[in-house]
Amino acid sequence: MAPLIELTDLHFGYPGHEPVLKGASLSLAEGERLCVSGHNGAGKSTLLRMVVGLLKPHRGGVRAFGIDCRSESDFQAVRRRAGFVFQDPDDQLFCPTVAEDIAFGPLNLGKTREEAARIVDRVLMQLDIFAFRDRVTYKLSGGEKRLVSLATVLAMEPDVLLLDEPTNALDEKNEGRLIDILLSLPQAMIIVSHDADFRERLGTRALRLEDGVLVSRS
Repeated sequence: MAPLIELTDLHFGYPGHEPVLKGASLSLAEGERLCVSGHNGAGKSTLLRMVVGLLKPHRGGVRAFGIDCRSESDFQAVRRRAGFVFQDPDDQLFCPTVAEDIAFGPLNLGKTREEAARIVDRVLMQLDIFAFRDRVTYKLSGGEKRLVSLATVLAMEPDVLLLDEPTNALDEKNEGRLIDILLSLPQAMIIVSHDADFRERLGTRALRLEDGVLVSRS
């Protein structure tokens, strides 16, 4: 079976800085939870952003769901199937209430308000955070925002999850809760995390980004 996501020989550098990617490649298969580690500034978040076209490589290719992605329209199609949970939930949450934040994506996909409301309730129940439904988003704790940002992505019913440091701002109890949630989901995942215990408990395969390339970890 062809990979869901395939990154091939990616090269990239930010203006005025040394390149962070110098030939990075990876593939994500159906059902995999692929964990990526590496030191701060190694380019881990950059990789995730390239999957959905938020950054474009200077050289190399992105192939997603059987399509070689070159144009913005290609990546728009990818974003409908690959849900990106950002490292900072405040980059993802911008509506007044939790329910409105979760409904935003389905409404933009053409769902009616009634359909979107049902999706909101389903996802909140799935994550056991129904009590958050009518809360003001900016008043949530960091860990609560983390769970709501995951809910906004799951509401889009993606085929793949891209998770950037998902344990940031989570205490031990909520980290365990997040692990249970992610283990219960059917989606393939690329998970960037500095948390070795989290990676060990969740991942089915591990890579490390070193000097601009991805190397296997046992």
